[in-house]
Amino acid sequence: MTDRVWLITGSSSGLGRALAETVVARGDSVAATARDVTALAGLADLDGVGTYRLDVTDRASIEAAVAAAEHDFGRIDVLVNNAGYALLGAYEEIGDAELRTQFDTNVFGAMNVARAVLPGMRRRRDGCIVQMSSLNGVVPGAGGSAYVGSKFALEGMSEALAAETAHLGIKVVITEAGPFRTDFGGKSLHWGTPMDDYDDVIGPARAAFEASHGSQPGDPHRAAQAIVDAVDLADPPLRLPLGGEAFELIEQYLSARLTELPAAAAIGADTAYRELV
Repeated sequence: MTDRVWLITGSSSGLGRALAETVVARGDSVAATARDVTALAGLADLDGVGTYRLDVTDRASIEAAVAAAEHDFGRIDVLVNNAGYALLGAYEEIGDAELRTQFDTNVFGAMNVARAVLPGMRRRRDGCIVQMSSLNGVVPGAGGSAYVGSKFALEGMSEALAAETAHLGIKVVITEAGPFRTDFGGKSLHWGTPMDDYDDVIGPARAAFEASHGSQPGDPHRAAQAIVDAVDLADPPLRLPLGGEAFELIEQYLSARLTELPAAAAIGADTAYRELV
């Protein structure tokens, strides 16, 4: 299918901007969104691009942006929920307000944008929702309780959404990106308040993470092309890892989980009711 209309949240930088540029280059149209539309400078000058203010934590903003995009372009064929950020640190280092904001952005924000585009997709019996998860939406790690939790939640809700909407012709693709050269390790990264008792666990991970910023192996434009290729398929994969690192680590993690089952089964499998003798 050609001449699609894409709505992409968080289009100002990183994978969102790379995807918008890739989509336009192939001849599709893009409703590019950001909390600050001035950050979309450059994209707004491209043919087939409309720019809209959209804050995923503001329901009124979501509804206004989706309505405006549908008015201007006639429909939304593909939604890409790209807006989000990472909050890292030991769980005890992260305050309740910070944790709730992480989930409001990465989970409820994405799902509320999906809620806003679903009526149009249902009417047309066609559409695709791309949920930008992460390698850490599958593989957890120390220091990731907030971010990992938000991505695990997004993946679970998105998999259920895929099952609910398949008969309506609406597809869901969950991307699971490894390290890509974006602002994820820069302005899109937040840390909790350090505590001495967690230094040995979080300190080295934080230093390594920040040192890698700007030298990550993944090319955002190649990731964007992979997403476009997946959306083009008649039967796209529900989950799309991005980058060799993602495939390797996800395979290792899932294999390890399978090897753990027999030991757990000896304890937890036999829990059925028994007739009293």
